[in-house]
Amino acid sequence: MRSGPAILQSRRTLLRFLLGSPLLLAARPMAAAEELLEAIAQCEPDLSPVGELITSPEGAINVFDFQAVARQKLSPGHYAYLATGVDHERGLHANRAGFGRFGLRPRRMIDVTDLDTSIEVLGAKLASPIVLAPAGMQSAFHPDAEVAVARAARDADWLQILSTASSKSLDEVVDARGGPVWAMIVAPRFWPLTRWQLRRAEDAGCPVVVITVDYVGFGSQDRLRHFRGPGGMFRTRENPTCEGCHGSGELVRVGKVLTWFGRDPVELASDLLTLDWDIVDRIRDATSMKVVLKGILTHEDAALAVEHGVDGIIVSNHGARQIDNSLSTIEVLPEIVRAVDGHIPVLIDSGFRRGTDVFTALALGASAVCIGRPYLWGLSAFGEEGVAGVLTVLRREFETVMRHMGTRDIASITADFAAGPRSASDLSGTARA
Repeated sequence: MRSGPAILQSRRTLLRFLLGSPLLLAARPMAAAEELLEAIAQCEPDLSPVGELITSPEGAINVFDFQAVARQKLSPGHYAYLATGVDHERGLHANRAGFGRFGLRPRRMIDVTDLDTSIEVLGAKLASPIVLAPAGMQSAFHPDAEVAVARAARDADWLQILSTASSKSLDEVVDARGGPVWAMIVAPRFWPLTRWQLRRAEDAGCPVVVITVDYVGFGSQDRLRHFRGPGGMFRTRENPTCEGCHGSGELVRVGKVLTWFGRDPVELASDLLTLDWDIVDRIRDATSMKVVLKGILTHEDAALAVEHGVDGIIVSNHGARQIDNSLSTIEVLPEIVRAVDGHIPVLIDSGFRRGTDVFTALALGASAVCIGRPYLWGLSAFGEEGVAGVLTVLRREFETVMRHMGTRDIASITADFAAGPRSASDLSGTARA
């Protein structure tokens, strides 16, 4: 009997033969899609659960149970967009591998009967230090998109950050959330658009505006190139041009505003190349909202953020979707926390999947942790109930870790509980804003 690798190689050889056959040329997009899914399954940093797929959120043991269902339910193009990184995807793997460079130092014989996971960050009182990161075009994963996420966030009392590229409008999401969300914006030098985004967020009652500083166009997502159809949209089984399946929402409104001012929406991409600290200063002076920068990865930029008077930063490499070979966010977190020295809160995202991941980041000085792909797996699998299921799993895991570590509340999670490339003694005295 042939070994597993030999069988896999034979399957790939057969797929290549079929893809080159003129008799099956019409079926090439479908075959290529299935081949891509197979390749993704081979390289994903985390393994799918063994056994049958869950049929309801209640059956989930961890967030990867939702990932497996999402992979089955989504069209290949949409799942690949969600799952893949850029270039060789080293950054995608590094985001997960980075947690292995740190260990936890539990304390014993501490009464942990009652836990308090609540936090306050930038004036928001929340039930959990876990935040729902901005993610665009969520109608690609479920028709209810960001509205379903907002309802789950409302019920769990978790913070939601809404993407500029959301499928649903800001007003719809705020109504579904039953309270304010943080609004993410792009900040081109074309000031009328930036000013419009700020006014729209203010009118919706958003207390915080998040400026994405690490987006200067799409990264080189090699695995997705053959899925690109007209206009750069994704081809799927059901929709060869992928028109309309991502919804409209805020991104379409941005395009209309640009047209209103006589600007070609295509020019927005080049405008984003001009983002600098002068624009950050102008935004800070133009709004009453608190200003947070998302995409900081070095202590130099963290120090500049403090110098320019921003109210917070999010350590992020965009889920390894912009550049490859970047360090994991958990690895750069300690230097950034030291640089801000408690002056502003430091949030973090990219690669967080487990309660232990969240605890590690808090021990290294993060004020809160943002998750992206996990809740999108839940949305893809079961809609609003799936998002709620992911939040339940992560809350359960995090509380379990807190008890094992001997920590009753978030304030008690200090650098003394973490050891790694920068030891606990190196991090001692580091303040969490």
